[in-house]
Amino acid sequence: MTVASLLQQFPLDHRLTREEASELIHTRDLDQILAAAAARRDAAHGQQVSYSRKVFIPLTQLCRDVCHYCTFAHAPRSDERPYLSIEQMVVIAQAGKKAGCREALFTLGDKPELRYRVAREELDRLGHPTTLSYVMEAAAAVYRETGLLPHINPGLMSGEDIDALRKVSVSQGIMLESISDRLAEKGGAHHGSPDKVPAARLETMRLAGERRVPFTSGILIGIGETRQERIDSLFALRDLNDAYGHIQEIIVQNFRPKPGTRMENAASPDVEDHLWTIALARLIFEPEMNIQAPPNLSPGALGRLVAAGINDWGGVSPVTPDHVNPEAPWPHLRLLEAATKAVGKDLVERLAIYPAFARDTARWIDAGLRTSVLNHIDGDGAPRVDDWCPGHVGQLPTRELRWIQRAPSVKPSANLAQVLAKAQRGDALGEAEIVDLFRARGDDFAAICRAADELRRERNGDTVSYVVTRNINYTNICSFKCQFCAFSKGKMSENLRGRPYDLEMSEVAGRVVEAWERGASEVCMQGGIHPSYTGQKYLDICRTVKEAVPQMHMHAFSPLEIHQGAQTLGIPVIEFLRELKAAGLGTLPGTAAEILDDEVRAVLCADKINTQQWLDVMRAAHTVGFRSTATIMFGHIEGYRHWARHLLRIRNLQIDTGGFTEFVPLPFVHMEAPIYLKGRARPGPTFREAILMHAVARLVLNPHIPNIQASWVKLGAEGVRQCLVAGVNDLGGTLMDESISRSAGASHGQEMTPQDMEAIILSAGRIPRQRTTLYRNAEEGVRLRSFDAAAARMAGNSDKNLHAASIS
Repeated sequence: MTVASLLQQFPLDHRLTREEASELIHTRDLDQILAAAAARRDAAHGQQVSYSRKVFIPLTQLCRDVCHYCTFAHAPRSDERPYLSIEQMVVIAQAGKKAGCREALFTLGDKPELRYRVAREELDRLGHPTTLSYVMEAAAAVYRETGLLPHINPGLMSGEDIDALRKVSVSQGIMLESISDRLAEKGGAHHGSPDKVPAARLETMRLAGERRVPFTSGILIGIGETRQERIDSLFALRDLNDAYGHIQEIIVQNFRPKPGTRMENAASPDVEDHLWTIALARLIFEPEMNIQAPPNLSPGALGRLVAAGINDWGGVSPVTPDHVNPEAPWPHLRLLEAATKAVGKDLVERLAIYPAFARDTARWIDAGLRTSVLNHIDGDGAPRVDDWCPGHVGQLPTRELRWIQRAPSVKPSANLAQVLAKAQRGDALGEAEIVDLFRARGDDFAAICRAADELRRERNGDTVSYVVTRNINYTNICSFKCQFCAFSKGKMSENLRGRPYDLEMSEVAGRVVEAWERGASEVCMQGGIHPSYTGQKYLDICRTVKEAVPQMHMHAFSPLEIHQGAQTLGIPVIEFLRELKAAGLGTLPGTAAEILDDEVRAVLCADKINTQQWLDVMRAAHTVGFRSTATIMFGHIEGYRHWARHLLRIRNLQIDTGGFTEFVPLPFVHMEAPIYLKGRARPGPTFREAILMHAVARLVLNPHIPNIQASWVKLGAEGVRQCLVAGVNDLGGTLMDESISRSAGASHGQEMTPQDMEAIILSAGRIPRQRTTLYRNAEEGVRLRSFDAAAARMAGNSDKNLHAASIS
């Protein structure tokens, strides 16, 4: 059987058996193998090739082993301390932090104290029994002083050693190098190196797997092993990963002879041999495995390494040399990016811990490091690249702005182009396709924004709507314990910010009248779930509003309040909805959705209604004739797969009922949220994610939900203006009083006047339209009243400021 026929008969997720891999040892059809490996890589990793920006800290270069190719380890020198001091290591790390590094890589020789008296004496002076004990203190100090996340290559370890180092590092590593015991025999590369015994190294990795440590390993090729032994080494690593799932990357490193070593005259593997081994690693492991080749060891063949199936370049340092291969300088990151781009891939940064592991910090990261990791990552586990967060006042990230500006001229990757075409036709996307959309960066990110904007233009033209509304939060007392909420107060609240209140009906009526006088056509009413409230309270609120201003549209009560109200009255939800409709309720806000996936809700809002209950209330509301909005609150503990499921559930319900008027992404504002203050959530979505949520929602919900809204309270005026070129056609309400986001720490104002709204819209080259809740044009008299009232208030505030200035 030819190589081509062997590989073509397998699906992309097929892992070669040992026998199948062995059949490829003597093949001359290298191109066929590389093509198959690259296809598998693309299926799992798409356009991205990652790297970690690191600082390299050689804690000690003493080692009890005598590997015949190594120049990192050396005997004690009279002019050199055996170990770097803590102060020296912190200085190295501080230089790395200044250069944008996120990883502190600690590399050291294996147990030098067992060979050298000077090492033992120095450890005694430092107050440590072993080198591993000292590296634990060093890693803790570097993390404490700089915030860099430690990755440690410590050599052989016991289970107790691994436990101790897990507390101060996000990942650990040990190269298997080769499973061949022959290499430890006389004349072999590992002769005289007790720590290179394959069984001992595999046992260390097994212990790390038992302890849930994200682990790096790999093979070193060209040191005397055969191709079959390489295959056997890769299968040994695969077996370990199958058992524990903890190996986060496989490095395929090529031996380079170094002067002064016993192997200085040995031949290094040629490029084709290296490519063959990389491709075999890709075909042996699952497609999702990260396969890495160091870029500084093959400087003239970077494009060919990508073609062989790698998806990672490893750690690259802008400030420190590769102390293991000092003759091979790191490529400048701009050159690495250019070389990656030249073969159609995007260079993206990662942490020392890979995204799949960072997405599950509870399993893989020690409790003492979890908060730091969460603060470092986005919803996919990739590094945050700026300090923007929802509710933040400041400049928007320039990189994302450049991508958005490039949108009209970019060309999407081939796979993305197919997904975009499918979405633009209105076909349903699958969960995996939606996840891929959220992972987009660079030109693909810009292409998604452009596709969403084209759909917006087809569906809504160049008009951007908004509604003049007033928020009336009738109580902030709540018996629920939602972990994201900084608004609720009372005995059950975990974060008291401000005083509890429960508005009298006369106060509610007064606010409704004032809202009408100021040009509002809608009042939006929600509150905490007060322990004394029943469904009758919500009926009373409806009647109060309609008695105060019969013309006022009442947009009120989330599915949680509807469910709770029906339950307290002992009647079915659909019957309670009919009573609310008769009492004057106009439409329902689609809040309390948060993330419509019970995996997330079990942590975020465990005592709240579940996903199916939320959907059931909305289905019932649409059945009795209510229209409603739909929301998502994102950027806390969930991942992209949860976003995809949420969007698909909204789409499916809309296909059934047609009741949703709009979709409203609500970025998580973290500053005062209990779950963030406890160190268990991310600080909201990144700006890229916030823009993408609007754009992807437009694509996924096409053609079923016509309106995509952006929240100025969460994103600010400039943020929503950028959303207008990413599928958004509505800016929501002027609000007049906004307290929920403000309680969570948002810094944007409590009111946006109609004049301000229209200024944003006009600055984006769009046509403003004041609307009603149901997207009809606002009545002219109401519209004029809203502008006049806002102008009068601005004039009054100006007079007050002048008066205050004259007094001072």
